[in-house]
Amino acid sequence: MTHTDKVIEAVDNALACNIIREINILLCELSEDADLSREFRFEQQHRLRLAVFRHSTEKKELAEQRRKWLTQGGIIC
Repeated sequence: MTHTDKVIEAVDNALACNIIREINILLCELSEDADLSREFRFEQQHRLRLAVFRHSTEKKELAEQRRKWLTQGGIIC
């Protein structure tokens, strides 16, 4: 397995787990990996950044949905 294959696998695993801390750690590791081309590194980091963005957007949407459920009819349930 080549180094790029290992990186792709690590990114795929981080995306599957969807844990922001692990994604951030991997983003930092990719930034410092001199064995990868700039384009490849950017592509993998972009995948991770999109996951962070989606995670925060979903979290906001769920919080708003929860707030609506709790305040139905003006009464907190």
